[in-house]
Amino acid sequence: MLYAQSGHGKRSNLYTDYTFGVWDGDILVPIAKAYSGLDNKEINTLDKWIRKHIKERFGPVRAVDPEQVFELAFEGISLSSRHKSGVSVRFPRIAQWRQDLTAKDAETLELVKQMITATDVA
Repeated sequence: MLYAQSGHGKRSNLYTDYTFGVWDGDILVPIAKAYSGLDNKEINTLDKWIRKHIKERFGPVRAVDPEQVFELAFEGISLSSRHKSGVSVRFPRIAQWRQDLTAKDAETLELVKQMITATDVA
């Protein structure tokens, strides 16, 4: 997780919208934003962690220490010239909070692009 943003409605006082990244060489690049998939207990725990690990503020967005790892599910993935990573992820959602992993274990942009190629062939 690279960034967090407050939710809407009853969750407007909690950080519930998250931006996730993958490794492109030695830097993490944003690849997807998701706000569903965690239960209330996980959201509250993560919200407390985010508040203690904010590095920078960009309007409503908070850059956080890139220490939390999540497994994402999505409906589709394709190359995109409109996105910084060069990849567009369709309907991303959190599948699992991987507290057993560190940021070093996050996937690479190269692997993500290989997934696109494998999908195009199938």
